[in-house]
Order: sequence, then C-alpha cells, then structure tokens
Amino acid sequence: MNKVEKAVILARGLGTRMRKSDASAALDEKQTEVASFGIKGMIPIGRPFLDYVLSGLADAGYSRVCLVIGPEHQIVRDYYQSNPPSRVQVEFAIQEKPLGTADAVLAARSFAGSDHFLVINSDNYYPVDVLKALRELGQPGVALFDRERLVVESNLPEERVLKFALAKPDSEGNLERIYEKPFEDMIRALGQQVYVSMNCWTFSPAIFRACLSIRPSARGELELTEAVQYAVDVQKEQFRVLTFRSPVLDLSSRSDIAIVAEKLKDINPVP
Repeated sequence: MNKVEKAVILARGLGTRMRKSDASAALDEKQTEVASFGIKGMIPIGRPFLDYVLSGLADAGYSRVCLVIGPEHQIVRDYYQSNPPSRVQVEFAIQEKPLGTADAVLAARSFAGSDHFLVINSDNYYPVDVLKALRELGQPGVALFDRERLVVESNLPEERVLKFALAKPDSEGNLERIYEKPFEDMIRALGQQVYVSMNCWTFSPAIFRACLSIRPSARGELELTEAVQYAVDVQKEQFRVLTFRSPVLDLSSRSDIAIVAEKLKDINPVP
C-alpha cells in the first residue's frame, strides 16, 4: 500500500476553554483577541499555531491537508489564502454545526475520496516521527502515548491527561477497545503502563460508514472513538497500534499559550 499523502486537521471545535478569561495567563493583545474567538489553531505564537502543525506534517512527508472549519471561521480561510504554504497544499471542508469529531471527519469525505488519510487535532503539536510512522504504516492505525511521559514531558497536567481516551490493544497489536471516558477500574485493568489516545489516526474510507452508523453520545455528540469501536466490532476493521513515549503539546486553554510558546521557541515553522 502506498504511503499516506493526505491529512485532515479537525479545527471546528468551539474552543470553550480557550474563550474563558484567565487572569494568570499573560497574553499580548493579539493573543487575547484570537483566544476570545476560541479558534485555537490561530493563536499567534510568533506565527499561528497551525503553521507549526502544518510544518510538522510537511516534515513528515504529507502533501495535502484539509482543514475542517466552521462556516464562521473565515479568519482561517483568509489567512491561508493570503499566506499559502509552500510545502503542503491546504484545502478546506466545512462542518456546519459542532456535532462532534465523527461528524467533523465526515465533513472531509470529499477530500479523502478513496484514499487513506491521517486525522489529527488542530490544537495539538505531535512529534514528526509519530506523524511519519503513521504515514508509512500502510494500514489504518492509531498513535498511542505513554500517559506518564505525557505528564512529565508535555505541558499536560495530570488531571487533564486522566480524562483522555484509553486504548487496549489485542495480542496481535491491533486495537481491541477504546474508552472515551475511562473509569479508574478500566485504568487498573490495563496494567501499569497506560497508553492514551491524542486523536492521531490513519483511516481508510471505511471510517465514513462507521461515522454514519453511530448515534450521539451522552454528551450529544457523534464521537470519533465510537465510530472507531463500531468499525472494529461491526466492520471488522483492524487498526494497528503504534505506541510512543513522546511529548505532545496541547493548546486547549489560555494558560497553555506561554508554555507551548516556550517549547516551540526553537522551531521555525515552514508549512
């Protein structure tokens, strides 16, 4: 199977945490303005955070990127039409309403076509080697991250990491089950070394049927984790599990901005 060339970035979220004022977060005027709109990928850290994400994708070998945005996110479209990246081709897909991550993936259906594709969040900066490993995997897969290492090396406080989805591989290294909101007994059952999902996947077009087949969760959203579990249980799709002891930067709230900026200060993004 050929290497994956397409990447989908989920950038439609409401940015509820980013919108909230935080007196302890020392932001400049432009950062405060963008944060008030909740568009996390456009938070300026010298350059918009999305430039770093796109640059990482280009470093990993991806050539086409689809940004899933809302109809109100004209600022994103305007920026990349005025500042077109030189190493990746940026396209757009509109998720009309924030109905969940599975619905966001469905918005990119035309972009993906019959090809395999990567899916990542717009508010996470993933290591290039992780993105490259998924690109070269040759089948659907998921990148999982050691929970303890995320707390130590990323900007993620433990209480935030504890809320991330947990994944259980089977004996052959394929995904058996993913828990969107894990309970403590689930964590204990997974043993001492716990790996969490940071929403970093490669999918085949079969994921679209799964996304169309699920119902809203208790939160009222169409969850991508539910679609993946449906694909595993009903469609018998196999997702290869790749595990990493790597940091992932998370730009969810205003208090994250200064820490993320410090960790990215030596990177000159060239998207």
